Amino acid sequence: MLEIMTDQRFRKTAKVFRAALFIGMICAALFFLVYFSIIGYAKILGPPPLAVPQSTLYMADDGSVIGESNSGQKRYWVPLKDISPDLVKATISIEDRNFYAHNGFDYKRIAGAIIADIKAMAKVQGASTITQQYARNLYLEHEKTWKRKLTEAFYTLRLEMNYSKNEILEGYLNTIYYGSGAYGVQAASQFYFGKDARDLTLAEASMLAGVPKGPSIYSPLANEKKANDRQAVVLRSMEIKEYISRAEADEAAEAPLKLVGKHQRDSVGQAPYFQDAVQKELKYTLKLDDRTIALGGLKVYTTVNLEQQQLAEEMVAKHISEDSEIQAGFVAMDPRTGHVKAMVGGRNYEESPFNRAMQAVRQPGSTMKPLLYYAALENGFTPSTTMKSELTTFRFDDGSSEYTPHNFNNKYAEDEITMAQALALSDNVYAVKTHLFLGEEMLVDTAKRFGLSTNMAQVPSLALGTSGVRVLEMASAYSLFANGGQYVEPVLIERVESHDGTVLFEAEESGKQILKPELASVMNHMLTGMFDPKLNGYSSVTGITMVDEMSRPYAGKSGSTNTDSWMIGYTPQLVTAVWTGYDVGKPIVKSTEKVYSKNVWFNFMEKALEDEPAAPFKTAKGTIGVFVNPENGKIATANCPVKRLTYFKDGTEPQEYCTDHLDAGEEHPKKPAKEHEEKPEKKPWYKRIFSL
Repeated sequence: MLEIMTDQRFRKTAKVFRAALFIGMICAALFFLVYFSIIGYAKILGPPPLAVPQSTLYMADDGSVIGESNSGQKRYWVPLKDISPDLVKATISIEDRNFYAHNGFDYKRIAGAIIADIKAMAKVQGASTITQQYARNLYLEHEKTWKRKLTEAFYTLRLEMNYSKNEILEGYLNTIYYGSGAYGVQAASQFYFGKDARDLTLAEASMLAGVPKGPSIYSPLANEKKANDRQAVVLRSMEIKEYISRAEADEAAEAPLKLVGKHQRDSVGQAPYFQDAVQKELKYTLKLDDRTIALGGLKVYTTVNLEQQQLAEEMVAKHISEDSEIQAGFVAMDPRTGHVKAMVGGRNYEESPFNRAMQAVRQPGSTMKPLLYYAALENGFTPSTTMKSELTTFRFDDGSSEYTPHNFNNKYAEDEITMAQALALSDNVYAVKTHLFLGEEMLVDTAKRFGLSTNMAQVPSLALGTSGVRVLEMASAYSLFANGGQYVEPVLIERVESHDGTVLFEAEESGKQILKPELASVMNHMLTGMFDPKLNGYSSVTGITMVDEMSRPYAGKSGSTNTDSWMIGYTPQLVTAVWTGYDVGKPIVKSTEKVYSKNVWFNFMEKALEDEPAAPFKTAKGTIGVFVNPENGKIATANCPVKRLTYFKDGTEPQEYCTDHLDAGEEHPKKPAKEHEEKPEKKPWYKRIFSL
């Protein structure tokens, strides 16, 4: 009976064992099936993206940072090699000592944490590895749910399968939160210590490594004692890992720390109008979306020159009265490349971010005349072409409509003047006569060739700048004269890089020959006339007040309407356009306000170029210089009291000597040399057209 009972128990135990073994095998099979399914699925999915929100940085032409996108979070990505080794070691020792040994999960640490939690009957110890924390920072919220933990584990697995340990460590150090809006070691280093992450000392690194456990508790700015206690723990961990000696740990613990507690770029940033323009360029020209621009960690290398930008802002502030409501638009650019070196869109960005340098469309006044006179040169005019300056009424439509342009202060020569003098004195009658002779469509077409995109009305007053333009486009238009006739697109951005250094955009060198080089040369010399007293006539040249203080040759043109004041001028190295006026189009009445644009332009140019050589305007092949009497444009003789070297397209230079200053009975001057031989005289076209 006992044998029977023993046999039954044995068979029952064997049956249970077999069932347990079978169930165990099924569970093991299911476990391995699930495990390898997860591994396979993770492999199929491939590497998870490592993109994280980062601040986009804007650089000046010297590589210095002028601003950044601002979402309330400071995020800058730096490669592992640019992070202090002490900070790397401190982080590993306090956060994950076995980082380089495990595959994403530290099972021994997990077991220890479970036992500690059971003993305390509460969660008292964490076991997350650096990879797990990185996965959480990249892809998950910080809620404490089983779903989040399982998802975290899956991402941890994917990270370990597809990225090296150093890549994971670099990502972690660039995403961990250090408090006060600083994400990543670079932002934290700059905030707490005012230096880059690569320059941290052992004392600074050990202090910073302790902050992520609780930024509001262990920040040295929040609680100095707790921060010091936490630093001591970090140093002890580094000592245990044999990263440092006991002596080094003691020295770092006693080292005084100089805390800053300020983000390096908290304000609007430098050149705010320029930065706005760059952001619009990124969006509308490069077609980047708003999120990429704001949080893509881009490095945008711009063309702005910080010294010239600061100088431009200073000149606007200095030369426009604080009491005045006059606004300003300012652009300085390199005519050789189109690179915009300075931009001011108004007197106070925080009060008005409206960019008057790019967005405002204002009447250019007489600054339109150089474009007109270039068209005239292409159609047979020369600097010596004369027309009568007198009050003139032009009648149209069989006399049913009329137009009477007026000169400044209603002064007229009441005689013939040359085109060179008309430009220097800004004679309006000469300009309208030229415009009407060429045809009203000619100036519209010429303006488009010069890059002006605004609509131009085909009316007689267009010669006097009554159709609106933009400051940036006018600076670009004058660049064609300065660089010998090539149109170069205004450039704000030289290069754009992604957070990992991939070049997304790089500006190409542009330059299309639009003007004839020899005629551009002629125009350059004509545009120096506003600063040349030799061209004084019935009034002084328009730049007479600047002549005595000029340090170099300038070419340029001023312009004004009732509501707008302009000055555009250049050297071969730099073109600057300045507009001043009221936003509401109110008339500029005060004489002091009428000269704001000239004062800003002249003082900026003088200071911006003071360390540059006084470069002359090169004379293009196909031009010839002749000394002429500026009053009549004829070849000057020894008797002429004033002689001015004037350039012409070769073959269009004057052939007739001036006889206005011969004494009675004196012989007529000799004929010119062969290249200046006189041509048969005939009545000029302009006398036939304008017999008024």
